[in-house]
Amino acid sequence: MAAIGPGGLLITAVDAAARALGLRPGEPLARARARIGPGIAVHPADPEADATALARLCLWAKRYTPLVAPFGPGEGGDGFFLDVEGASHLFGGEDALMGDLAARLSANSIPARLALADTPACAFALARHGGSTRPVIVPRGGNAPALRDLCVSALRIEPAIAESLRCLGLRRIGALAEAARPPLARRFGETLLLRLDQALGRRPEPLVSLGEPAAFGASRGFLDPIGHQAIIVATAIRLMQEIGPRLAASGLGARSLRLSLYRVDGIERSLDLGLSEPTLCPTQVGRLLDLRLDRLGPALDAGFGFETVRLDVTGIGRLEARQGALAETGLDREAETGGTARLADALRQRIGARVIRVSPRASHIPERADALEPWRVRRIEMRWPERVGTRPQGGMPPRPLVLLSRSEAADEVFSLAPDGPPQRFRWRRRLHRIAHAEGPERIADAWWHAPAPARDYYVVEDESGRRLWLYREGFHTAETAARWFVQGLFA
Repeated sequence: MAAIGPGGLLITAVDAAARALGLRPGEPLARARARIGPGIAVHPADPEADATALARLCLWAKRYTPLVAPFGPGEGGDGFFLDVEGASHLFGGEDALMGDLAARLSANSIPARLALADTPACAFALARHGGSTRPVIVPRGGNAPALRDLCVSALRIEPAIAESLRCLGLRRIGALAEAARPPLARRFGETLLLRLDQALGRRPEPLVSLGEPAAFGASRGFLDPIGHQAIIVATAIRLMQEIGPRLAASGLGARSLRLSLYRVDGIERSLDLGLSEPTLCPTQVGRLLDLRLDRLGPALDAGFGFETVRLDVTGIGRLEARQGALAETGLDREAETGGTARLADALRQRIGARVIRVSPRASHIPERADALEPWRVRRIEMRWPERVGTRPQGGMPPRPLVLLSRSEAADEVFSLAPDGPPQRFRWRRRLHRIAHAEGPERIADAWWHAPAPARDYYVVEDESGRRLWLYREGFHTAETAARWFVQGLFA
């Protein structure tokens, strides 16, 4: 799997075959294709689906202990901790518990590396960096010997700190534990020593257990199993009518729901719904479920029918008081927002993909001024500074309709130094002769970032009528000429 990262597409996960070829997460996809060949099967990463699957796996793992904590960003978000203190005897001891867990995961084709130790940090280091495919059990008080030969990256520290430690000769945790602490604290901060102490058991590391779903749900059983879509939707509407008053009494609304369908042969089918804003409307929930079932079609596989239907509220949100309409003007801002939210929810169920939006960011740097994010209703919106292609009185110069994701170099530029606009340049193998130009508009980098060359932007129109937005980076000197880049196109 791959996702957009610094410098292009990066590999985020690999299967056994790809790992055997030497591919590793974090490697640029272009480098992997150059080394292995173009025949690599690549799938887009879906962090939301991964998080949902991990949450379901954590709920399943509660059969061993009530305290199950999913991995956070520092651990990679691809596993979980189990606190089995006081629960292992129910399974015949720690060895039996680890064996049962490994066997059940293997039976469901879930590859896993397991480790049991006194501290979560030690168990994580051995599971992730120990290299053993069999469950590892560290005896009590044996954290330091078990970690001695592992690389310092196993402490969940930043890659830059790990690289600096390796340059200093501190490649293994054992060598780091024996080094003087004050110089390490002065150079790398408190985080490094905290991670080391947590792994060795000198400082506690509390785990945040996966919370139970909100206690809002209802179910209905049938003497004669059902299988028709219309009956399933009607049942879900009645269940939502039963749940709604309990939510309303708490001032809450359903933000996400799970419909569980239990077949007569014991197999469960579940559907998860996410809404843009909290709701209590049974009709809205039924309409979204109807769209979702339409998309599934035969994939729902009712078999001999469903004998039980259950609807659970898995996410809640505070309901806000709303004004219906302004009688004098006829304006209805809330109705407009609600209509957009309903459209986004319907599209999400019908096409089975996230609905995204381009949102403004508080930055004057063009490539940082907007970003793609999942669509959601926000009561306080950050507004765009101006409409594209306009120049409000006293405002910023116009911005292009199309902003390139990455600036492209312009070659063979002829301009009047030092601040004159370009007279001609070559871009995308085409020579552009400039008929009109406006500028410059200087945009400097933010003062809290690393120093970067200032940019002088120009709006130019070539002889064919095409309008471009380009900038000069740096200044002309006797030794080197400034570099030019095209960043956008006007309509």
